[in-house]
Amino acid sequence: MINLLSSAIMNKFLTRLTSATLLLATSALLAAAAHAGEVTLYTDDNFGGRSITLGGTTPDLVRQGFNDRTSSVIVRSGAWELCQHADFGGRCIVLQRGEYRKLEGFNDQVTSAREVGDRDRGDRGDRGDRGDHGGRGEHGGGGRGEPIVLFAQARFGGRHIEPRGDTRRLDDYDFNDKTGSVIINDGRWELCDDADFRGHCIVLNPGRYEFLDDMNNRISSVRRVR
Repeated sequence: MINLLSSAIMNKFLTRLTSATLLLATSALLAAAAHAGEVTLYTDDNFGGRSITLGGTTPDLVRQGFNDRTSSVIVRSGAWELCQHADFGGRCIVLQRGEYRKLEGFNDQVTSAREVGDRDRGDRGDRGDRGDHGGRGEHGGGGRGEPIVLFAQARFGGRHIEPRGDTRRLDDYDFNDKTGSVIINDGRWELCDDADFRGHCIVLNPGRYEFLDDMNNRISSVRRVR
């Protein structure tokens, strides 16, 4: 009788424990889903044409038949890095939650996409990509080869500055909204059009960038992401 009672108590305990475990697991999955990012890419401006919605890392949009076809974007949650080449190579931009009716300077160039954290934007692995603007090289000023050099004019002309690290406000250098070209000598750098690394951002690999297209004279903060 005692054994039967003990067995019944144990079975009841195990049943409750299993239910509690399942409840916790379900809650964890729901929480993860709630925080997962989502982005929708469109083939035409103003969210027209064919579309595709991504919820995770996509290293090559060729597989989805969507390579070099993105003209507008809606970021529904999270922050997303969109890159020119497969495996997040080439020039990249980081888009926060919002609607982007036209990808000025980046139209029909997206080949890979992934969600990135607020701080860890950029490559998580060294793929040796050096960008699309050539390798390292000496420039008109700053011959020591600082990691990043910003120039006031296109083609590395005009005044230049060499931020030594994360720079939340280029006002500190009297260089806010004055960048026309960039040389990256080391690392990958994020350049944003608002202070504190906010607004529209691009991520650049080591290389020489003679023109900044839609980011010309708009950069307000820079930081190294790798």
